[in-house]
Amino acid sequence: MSTASDLRPAVLVDPNRWPQLAHVPSGPLAGASAAVVHALLRRTAGRLPVRLVYPGGESYGARDPHAPELVIRDPDRMARRIGRSGLIGFGEAYMAGEWDSPDVVALLSVLAGSMGELVPAVLQRLRPLVLARQPRSRNTVTRARRNVSAHYDLSNELFALFLDETMTYSSALFDQLPGSWENLAQAQHRKIDRLLDMAAVGPRTRVLEIGTGWGELCLRAAARGASVRSLTLSREQELLARQRVAAAGLADRVEIELRDYREVTGSYDAVVSVEMIEAVGYRDWPGYFRTLERLTAPGGRVAIQAITMPHDRMMASRNTLTWIQKYIFPGGMLPSTQAIMDITGYHTGLRTVDMRSLGPHYADTLQLWRERFQRNSAAVAALGFDEVFSRMWNLYLAYSEAGFRSGYLDVYQWTFAASDQRQQ
Repeated sequence: MSTASDLRPAVLVDPNRWPQLAHVPSGPLAGASAAVVHALLRRTAGRLPVRLVYPGGESYGARDPHAPELVIRDPDRMARRIGRSGLIGFGEAYMAGEWDSPDVVALLSVLAGSMGELVPAVLQRLRPLVLARQPRSRNTVTRARRNVSAHYDLSNELFALFLDETMTYSSALFDQLPGSWENLAQAQHRKIDRLLDMAAVGPRTRVLEIGTGWGELCLRAAARGASVRSLTLSREQELLARQRVAAAGLADRVEIELRDYREVTGSYDAVVSVEMIEAVGYRDWPGYFRTLERLTAPGGRVAIQAITMPHDRMMASRNTLTWIQKYIFPGGMLPSTQAIMDITGYHTGLRTVDMRSLGPHYADTLQLWRERFQRNSAAVAALGFDEVFSRMWNLYLAYSEAGFRSGYLDVYQWTFAASDQRQQ
């Protein structure tokens, strides 16, 4: 296993690009909080199969030489960040190079598998008082456009550096695991085709897609003879998806619009949406499913792909700001399977006709993306993204992969029909 000496030095943080990251909490309260964090870290190392490695080689925790390591480069700065902002501070400390690990995924997988036990119950009860809260206002059309743009309009070239040639940014479905880069594009087609099959998409089917991505599902549906109306809030995605549709000679069957799903009228045989519910927002989930039902023609189907998290953790975190929300997906929130079933059962006439978990497939998909992103680090820098950004993106991909590998996260293809269609 690598040691602390193998890892790169701390990162230079540009205060103009990362003003919040450049500031480290100071003062007596920050110092006291840091002391509590150090105690919690050693408590964690004593309970979980991980090892803390401090500057100079001092270590705590697991004796197994293969146990995941949390290599702490700047104990005081890291602890002050965590003491002030919890897991946001933990992520920011990684971005700033204050901690690292020879295997970030392995480390985070252990932590994710014990998420509810890392902090003592007495301190968990203080969570609403000390951690930043999400904005309580609804996810308006204007806010939704801004949130989507913050992630998906970064650069089409950036996404092309780690996605496969299909430019599909969601879980693949491999024919066997582990997945490989050589099979990723085919696995993405397998995922899309299964969703289209469950939605009964074929010749002359009227399809509404909520969340275009870069257009691969449009192309697959139109190739079946369907007519597709696809919605996106990302100008970058709209531009490239239109180009890809035109290049495929399918512009007469596909219409791509820069439009919010709440602004749409009409009736469609199939309404499909891949990993878009995560951007809707907790308070808007009932309206989202009512809209899907409203837009589905009699006899039609709704087919979505949704990332899920445990219900108790969803309820505990639904009002607090997370690192992912602050830096990666502003306004995002993962539902639980219970939340989806409760909302569709109480607020709509939609009923489940099929569910399939793809969790292990997402873990492998994310691993392949992460490895390619790391291999293309020089090209990422050439696009103007600095090392803090690259560390942030690496942590995002590793954090997500760890969530699926530990079972903390899952992803489902989920098909619905109106209650009177269930036997069809």
